[in-house]
Amino acid sequence: MLLNTLFMLYHVLMIINTGNRTDIPAFYSRWFMNRIRAGYVMVRNPYAPQNITKYPLVPDVIDILCFGTKNPEPMLKHLSELTAYHQFWSVTITPYDKDIEPHVPDKTKVIDSFCKLSSVVGIKSVSWRYDPVFLNERYDIDFHIRAFSSMCTKFEGNTDNCVVSFIDLYEKTKRNFHGIREVSHNEQEFLIEKFVEIAAKHGIKVITCCEDPKLAFLGADVSGCMNKIILERACGFSLDIPQSSLSRLMTREGCNCLIGNDIGAYNTCGHGCLYCYANYDSKTVAANIKKHDPESPLLIGRPGPEDIIRDARIEVYRDLQIKWL
Repeated sequence: MLLNTLFMLYHVLMIINTGNRTDIPAFYSRWFMNRIRAGYVMVRNPYAPQNITKYPLVPDVIDILCFGTKNPEPMLKHLSELTAYHQFWSVTITPYDKDIEPHVPDKTKVIDSFCKLSSVVGIKSVSWRYDPVFLNERYDIDFHIRAFSSMCTKFEGNTDNCVVSFIDLYEKTKRNFHGIREVSHNEQEFLIEKFVEIAAKHGIKVITCCEDPKLAFLGADVSGCMNKIILERACGFSLDIPQSSLSRLMTREGCNCLIGNDIGAYNTCGHGCLYCYANYDSKTVAANIKKHDPESPLLIGRPGPEDIIRDARIEVYRDLQIKWL
């Protein structure tokens, strides 16, 4: 029998995030829409798997749904069902080929899907990510400048911002991605200066996330990719967040982004990108994908008798006075 009677009483700002641990829009859209229709979702704690948190998924208590994806196309047909929710979409589109991102769809198609998405949810609710930036023999500085310029042309009028982030070489990234190197500080400054200049010609602002704040002197916005101001702009109202909740939602040192309440699971993304920090290896990913059940409240597997399920007690921190941001 499920241990369903234990409830943890804590306050949660209802930002539901789908994209830090895996790509739900690209691979699990059917499951996600089933959870929307059911009105709730269950999420395992990745560090204590027996602990499951149950979140409501209803418009009255969700401040905003945040999607992170490399391919929004599977979700386009479902957007009409999500009109009651405020949304923010962060779509990663890089110029890398199949040698780096083996299972990401053709970038021309992804850009087309992004433009369709923007036309439905609005330019304030979409962000293009050019992330991560790394260097090797094929993808050098000149390559990035040419590619970024070409992509800005295609995105003009469909987004007014681009998030640029440089690769962090986690141990699993080093293991899976040989021949890669980080971008030096001088190289970062050179690229950001060029990117800011190029993007401005197309009405696009360059935003950096978790990078050196000194890059601001080159014209970049260094306040983060999913901070309070950006989400308020997408919502159209203020988020009156207590400091206690801010400290919990800002989960990375030096990062202002509100990225808590992720409903995904690590080691489940099928893109197979060599730089990925969320997948351990391809065998683990394949094994987990086999455990996916679109009808389950959990992304991977189902709750078992040994699991402890706790309902999140919700307080919505929303100032309902509309702001035209």
